[in-house]
Amino acid sequence: MSAPERIPARSVSDRDLALLAQGELHVEGQIRDASNAVLLCTVTHEGREASCVYKPVRGERPLWDFPDGTLAQREVAAYEVSEALGWGLVPPTVLRDGPYGEGMCQLWIDGPAESAEPAEGDRLLALVDAQEPAPGWKAIGFAEVEEGRTALLVHADDPRLRRLAVLDAVINNGDRKGGHLLVDAGGRLYGIDHGVTFNVEDKLRTLLWGWAGEPLTEEATASLEALRERLGADEPLAVRLAELITDAELEAVRERVAALLKSGRHREPSGEWPAIPWPPV
Repeated sequence: MSAPERIPARSVSDRDLALLAQGELHVEGQIRDASNAVLLCTVTHEGREASCVYKPVRGERPLWDFPDGTLAQREVAAYEVSEALGWGLVPPTVLRDGPYGEGMCQLWIDGPAESAEPAEGDRLLALVDAQEPAPGWKAIGFAEVEEGRTALLVHADDPRLRRLAVLDAVINNGDRKGGHLLVDAGGRLYGIDHGVTFNVEDKLRTLLWGWAGEPLTEEATASLEALRERLGADEPLAVRLAELITDAELEAVRERVAALLKSGRHREPSGEWPAIPWPPV
């Protein structure tokens, strides 16, 4: 028998989603530093193979402020919205049955080879001894790095991150940390870990505040307009999201999209909720 065809993360098709949804999952190990059960798996289907992450619902810890639905459902909903925006910022993600019951299954993203020199575009976050960010960077805020000493935490002024900031505002991401940003071997940016999203209340916590209050790009405005159309009651996206989040949460998505388009600007911190997740990375 020939070796299975390995599936690259960049070329996603219906066939790739079928691999994730219908393939046989083989658990290879557990990612131990996660707060919920995260299993690294291989999935095989019709001569194709890929690495993936499987997060079973039974391994989720209950969250008092997210009483409805599951982390797995919200992860899949975030993927659906990302695809509807046309930016492919979330790795292919499906809801399926697995060795430990229903859970989220997401394509594993390989980074550059360890021996490769880091590309300039791969530097997304930095701590600098300065009061203002250098050109090409956006300020997040000051962080204590040693007793009595602080440094400025900055993120890259990168269009990939700027799109992700818009996505996070739409899905109301409550936990956009630096460790949730992945760049693959081809330089494509992905955001992962979207379990605490879609709350009706404003819970946006992110490192990507560098564009707060600035005008949205023309690209973002066009993508949000298209998303608003796709969120119509009988549209396939709205029907799919209604299977994953509550009616109130879906209506809140529509309201957040409308608010972004009305203001024409990136979200700013509300002041009613900690704006930056902890720990930030």
